Amino acid sequence: MQKRSEPEAAPGPRRGRGRRPADEVRADVLDAAGGLLLDRGMATFTIEAVAERAGVSKTTIYKWWPSKGALALDGYFHVVESALAFPDGDDLEADLTAQLHAFVRTVTETPAGRVIAELIGQAQTDPELSAALLERYSGPRRELAVRRMRRAQTEGQLRGDVDPEVLVDQLWGACYHRLLMPNLPVTEEFATSLITNLLRGVRA
Repeated sequence: MQKRSEPEAAPGPRRGRGRRPADEVRADVLDAAGGLLLDRGMATFTIEAVAERAGVSKTTIYKWWPSKGALALDGYFHVVESALAFPDGDDLEADLTAQLHAFVRTVTETPAGRVIAELIGQAQTDPELSAALLERYSGPRRELAVRRMRRAQTEGQLRGDVDPEVLVDQLWGACYHRLLMPNLPVTEEFATSLITNLLRGVRA
C-alpha cells in the first residue's frame, strides 16, 4: 500500500481581502481535511490543523461540522468520492464488479485503506465518530448499493424475494472483514469471486 510522505503542514494560503464564497471555503476545508487524513491518519487529525491548512478559522469550520469526527468523515469521502462512484448501467454484475474493484484499489493502493480502518476502529469507542460514520459515510454508501439492487429486482435481474440489505453485507462486508482482519488480502480477484458466487444463488 502506498505511503504518502509530506513535510509538516504549511500554513494555509494567504487570502485576499473580502469575503469568499461559502462553497469555495467549504471546498478548501474538505481538501485540507482529506489531505491531512491521508498524510497523517486519524491519530493527529485536529480541527486546528485543518483550519491552519485551509486558511480559515475554527469558528468557520464549526459552523458546518459539529465535531472532529464529522469533519474527518466528510474529508475522507471528499477525497475518495470520485473513485467510489457507483455505476448505474444496465448490467448489475458489471456495475457491482466495477464498484467493488474500485473500492479494492482505493483501500489497497492508496492511504485511504489505512484511514478508513482507523476511523472504523476509533468509532467503536467514540460515539460521535460512530454516529458520523453512519450518517456521512457508511449509511449513504450502503443506500446507493441497496438502491441499485432494488432496481435490478424490478428489472428481473434479481429474484424479488432476496433482501438487498443482506446482499450488501455479503459483498462489502466480506471486503471490510479482510481489510480489518488482514489474514488474507483484499484483491480484485477476491471481489470478483464474491460477485460470481453470490449471483449464482440469487440471479432471477
